[in-house]
This record gives sequence, structure tokens and C-alpha cells, in this order.
Amino acid sequence: MGRADARRAQARESRRVPKSGGIRGLFTWKKLLGAFFGIVLLGMGAFGALYVYVDVPAANAMAERQSNVYQYSDGTVLARTGKGVNRQIVDLDDVPTKVQHAFVAAENKSFYDDEGVDLKGTTRALLNTLRGKGKQGGSTITQQYVKNFYLTQDPTVSRKLKELVISLKVDQQESKETILAGYINTAYYGRGASGIQAAAQAYYGVDAKDLNVSQGAYLASLLQAPSQYDWNTATDTGKKLVKERWAYTLRNMVEMKWLTESEKAGLKFPYPDKPKPAQGMEGQAGYLVEAANEELEKQGVSAADRDAGGWTFTLTVDEKRQKALEKSVDDQLESKLDREGNKVDATVQAGATSVDPKTGEVVALYGGEDYVKHYISNATRQDYQPASTFKPLVLASALENESKTQDGSLIGLNTMYDGTSKRPVVGSDTPFAPQNEDDRSYGRISVQKAMNSSVNSVFAQMIVDVTPAAVKETALAVGVPDKNFPERPAVTLGTMNASTWDMAGAYATLDNHGRKVTPHIVKAAEHRDRTVTPEKPKRQQAISRASADTVTKALTGVVDAGSGSAANTPAYDAAGKTGTSEDNKSAWFAGYTPELTTVVALFGEGDGGRKQVSLTGTANSGRASGGGFPARIWADYTLGALGGGSDKTFDLQGVERGEVPAPPTPSGSPSEEPARTQAPTPSDTPSQTPSETPTETPSTTPPPSSSSSPPVPPPATKSPELPPEPGEDDGQPGERPGGNGLLEQ
Repeated sequence: MGRADARRAQARESRRVPKSGGIRGLFTWKKLLGAFFGIVLLGMGAFGALYVYVDVPAANAMAERQSNVYQYSDGTVLARTGKGVNRQIVDLDDVPTKVQHAFVAAENKSFYDDEGVDLKGTTRALLNTLRGKGKQGGSTITQQYVKNFYLTQDPTVSRKLKELVISLKVDQQESKETILAGYINTAYYGRGASGIQAAAQAYYGVDAKDLNVSQGAYLASLLQAPSQYDWNTATDTGKKLVKERWAYTLRNMVEMKWLTESEKAGLKFPYPDKPKPAQGMEGQAGYLVEAANEELEKQGVSAADRDAGGWTFTLTVDEKRQKALEKSVDDQLESKLDREGNKVDATVQAGATSVDPKTGEVVALYGGEDYVKHYISNATRQDYQPASTFKPLVLASALENESKTQDGSLIGLNTMYDGTSKRPVVGSDTPFAPQNEDDRSYGRISVQKAMNSSVNSVFAQMIVDVTPAAVKETALAVGVPDKNFPERPAVTLGTMNASTWDMAGAYATLDNHGRKVTPHIVKAAEHRDRTVTPEKPKRQQAISRASADTVTKALTGVVDAGSGSAANTPAYDAAGKTGTSEDNKSAWFAGYTPELTTVVALFGEGDGGRKQVSLTGTANSGRASGGGFPARIWADYTLGALGGGSDKTFDLQGVERGEVPAPPTPSGSPSEEPARTQAPTPSDTPSQTPSETPTETPSTTPPPSSSSSPPVPPPATKSPELPPEPGEDDGQPGERPGGNGLLEQ
């Protein structure tokens, strides 16, 4: 071979073998292809390992957290409670089909056919996350559901990878319906609303089941940017964008054959309602929720059950009557108080309970000025005495037991008693001689007139004639609680403890012709997984109809011509009783019409609720009285609650008039109807309270008749063996509209 041939061979060889360390030798197409497949295989292996390693976790706590909804009897929302989350999970079947389709059209048209992930979108999101561009979209409905329900909102690569793996698994394990339901129930819509039910209420004031397709398309459009797309707070740009998003959603629905072109053409943009403040525990809502929770506890729905959330509690409360009661308290009391400048006014607390006497349903309740300011409910508190509102139950027991006076006369409305102030009771082992209002003596007076003027001495004797034990039995039967309730004569003045709720039940029983009425406030308790039907109170006959109707007859006299005249109006037929406890610490009016029973009370509360104080001087009106503010609140509320009045009248049967003994009145004793005197000038000092130790000891031998004029008392002696009886300051001087100038408690 020649020299030239050798040089050509060497050149060819140099072209075949790269020089050592050359760049081109590292990136041959074979090496690049091999590296690519190697990376793919490694990625697949890593993803396979990740797929095996990552399990579908339990739902995160926030995803399952729900609020509880408390609503009025007509379904209007009263309040929502629950650890900062406004969510109420609904079944997909409760969401209209076209609304379901609107969410799919807005977010993920291929939802029903895809595998649960969007690889292209997920890859883009991962790259953007790595570049530090934060949270990125591009996810399917399944992925968004997984993120909301199982994971967090953290914009990290690890969370995105987990989302991808879990989404694939969830798509295999769960139906598309379950995934869609989970998505629309966990998504955040703005206005503090999580889930479609809360969103429907927040934006349109309806339940999810009542959304139309146009509203559904708006809510679906919101999910892209809830704060930016809320029409009432959006900028002009935001409004333009959400309208475009809404239109885009509807076009997709037409494309997917879920909506016809003509249906789409007929839709108008659904402008949402203005935002409303979050419904919490302010005002009366907290008192209503508290009363409902106490009742739910007794019905088996524990605090732990409620804390788990997801409940809808329907109350018996009528929204219109509730608002009417609140307005009456504001108009008749609060508007007249100077809580900042008057020390007495600052202590005044009002409470009320209104009941349907046929069903026992609490239709309205007033717990105080504001639950967040005064958490003790004045409607259900039992730390004050009901005072003379208890006297009708003494009469009811006398009638029920066919009791007789000391001279053997059957007790009824016409039965005559001695109404002398401080008259010692006859026939009792426990001395008791209560003072009448203003220390006024009435002489011989009928039970009806004694009820009208709430004459203490008459009812003190009556409870002895009936026996305190028998009266207590009757009181418990109609609903008075056994709370600080001794069997002693002084309880005739209502010295036990009771709430407006308790007394409303007792008076509703009278209103219901003696058939027991138990107030209750929960109408229904429903959960996705459980429904509790509240146990209906038993309605046994507590006292006979004749006894109840006779008491009602007596109480109509109190309103027509007695201490309750502030409640008198031709707009409705009413019966009621006033009451004021010792030292004016509480003032009551308990009354009813054939359709409604309501008890209103004022309480003097000092030292943050730890002390009971006098109401004397409330709104500069002198001494407090049940015939004053409570009766006026009652009358104003009842008129409004009955829609301006009612033509229904009491259907009374078997009214017991009683026997009328007529012995001559001794010379010098008070006349049967003392002349009415001018009202005493109110003072800051309550009238003298009954002596705890009577000035006279009852005669061991009863006089001929306790129902006749007072016997001549024996010499006063002390009773060392028996403890003194507490008394009641029953009756305060002051002006009574249309009355005789005497205010009775």
C-alpha cells in the first residue's frame, strides 16, 4: 500500500473514533434516547412507588366540620352555630340536576368521562409552583375535591403530587356522584359560606334544592374567584369577568346537551342579594338557641352531638310574634329607661315567655337586652319569686278539692272572706298575718273582689282552709316547679321560685280548661344521618275543667276591674293576674286570651346577677308593680301577636260561684267596699313588708266564721316554738290606668 493510501485510511479512522474528552461523543442520539427512557422508567418507578405508598387519607377536620342551623317554625334561619364554619352538607339528590351540570360545565366538562386527573394541567401547575408562582389552577373536579376534602390548600410540590395520586385512587374507588357531591359541599363560595347550601342562603336566601339553573351557574362561576366575583363587592372589572364566566358556563351546558339554546336564551343574569351579617348569638337569638339546646339535651341530642355539626333544628317560635314581643319590650320599657344615667334603670331585667295554650309550643321568648351582654336568660331563670301570680292556683286548689272556709262554706267566687290587713290566719299551726297593699283593710269581701285587688289576708286564710300541702299538689300538677316550695301559708304569696317559662305553662293549663300544657320550643331535629322526633308532652287533665274555668272567670275580673286593668281592651277577651315580690325585687303579669298565654316579668338584678335589688324607681315611676310595665308590655304584645285583636271568647263551663254567707257586719268594722282614696304619692321607700313574726297568735279555738268579719284577737303573745313566716310586699302605691290608684303586684 502506498503512502497516499495509508494517509486516507488514517483519516477515515480518525473520523470514526472521537478524540478523548470531546463533547460530541457524550450526546449521541443513542445515548440521548437511552437517557430519556431511563428517566421515564425512573419516573414511572417513582410514581409507582408513590402510588403504593400514598393511601387515601381520612378527611381533614375542616372538610367535615359543619354548622348547626336553628330556624323559626316557618323555616326562616334564626342562627347558625359551629366553630367558625358556615357549612351544611346536603345530598346530591337535593341539588337540581341542571345546577349539578352547571358546576361541571364551569369547572370540568369531561368530568363524567375522565380518570380524575388532568396531567397537562397538573404538570403546568407543578412547573409554576417550582418557579415560585404560587397557587395555580388546572385541576379537575376530582382533584379539587381531593384538595378540599383530604388535603390542604398549601401550594407545595409534595401536596400537588399527593393530590395527583389520591385523585386517581378516589376516581377508582368512588362514584362520580359522590365526588361531585363532595366537591360542591366543600368548596368555598365567599361571604363566609362553605358548601352549596350555605352559599344558596348567603347569595339568594333559598335552600340548595330551590336554586334555578341561572343561580346555579352564578355560584359555579364564583368558585374561580369568590371575593373578586361577588357582585355586591366586585369592581367593574370583576363584574365583567363574572358575567363572562356565567355566560361561558351556560355555553358549555348547551355544548354538553344539558341545556337547549332556547333555554339559554331565556335566562337572565341572577343578581345576588346584598350580603347580610353573619347570623350569630346576638340579641334574642342566643336565648332561643340556649333554650332549644337545654330541651335537646333532654331529648337525647347531647352537646357532643351538636358540636359535631350538621344539624337543622326547627323551633316552635313564630318569627312575627317573636319580633312583636321584642318590639313591645323596646317600646313599653327600654325606651323609657336611662340605663346609663339612672342606677335603678341599670338593674332592670325583662323576661317573657309566650305559649300556644293548645299545643304548649313556645311562640315567642324574651331573654334579655342582648345575649352577648347578659347571658342569663330572664325567660327561664328560676331565682325570683312569682309573687301574687300564684294566688289563682290557691283558688284552683280550693275548687279542685271542694274546700270550705272555717265556718263550713264551700269556696267559690262569691264566698266572703275577711280582708283586714295583718289579720292572723285561723286554723294553722304556723302563724301568719300578712299585710295588704298600703296596709289597707277591706272588711268582708268576696273571693272575686279579693282576686281583683289581690288581697293578701284573704288568700292567706284560703291556703290554710285548703291546706298548703293540697295547694302544692295542685301547683305541681299544673306546672309550677318544686323549687324552694315549703308547705307553709306564706307560699300563698308566691314565695317559691319559678320562671316566666314555668308560669306560662301553669297559666296555659288554666287557659286549656285544666288540661296540662308543658311549654316546649323544639319542633324538629334533623341530621343527614339521624332524625330526632321530640317527645310530645303528655296532656293529662291536671285539674277539672270546672276548676280551671272558674279561675279563668276570676281572672277576667282582674283585667276588667282590678289590678290588671292596663291589659284591658275591647280588642280581645283576656284573663290575667299581677304580682310583685317582697321589696319590689320582681314584678309580674301573667295573662291569657283563648289563643295565647304570655307571662312577662321584670327583675331587679345587681352585682352582675349575684344580687336581687329593688325595682322601686324604675323609669322614675315610683314603686314597681305587675300592673305597670309588665301589664303594658303584655297588652301591647298580645294586640300585635293577635294581629290587632281577636273575636274569640272564653268558653267557660261549670263556673263555681260559691256560697254566700251573710252574717251582719259588726259596727265599726270596715265596709264591704271601702271608699276609694286618692293614690298615695310614690316614694323611694317600699311600703311596710309583712311582719315575719305575727303580732297576734291565732286563737286555739276558731271563731264562728273565718269568712265573716274579723274576730276580736286575743292578747298578743310570742310563738317561741315556730319559725317566723316570710311575707310579701304585695301591692305598691302608684297610679294605675283606669283603676283606683292602687297598684298591686
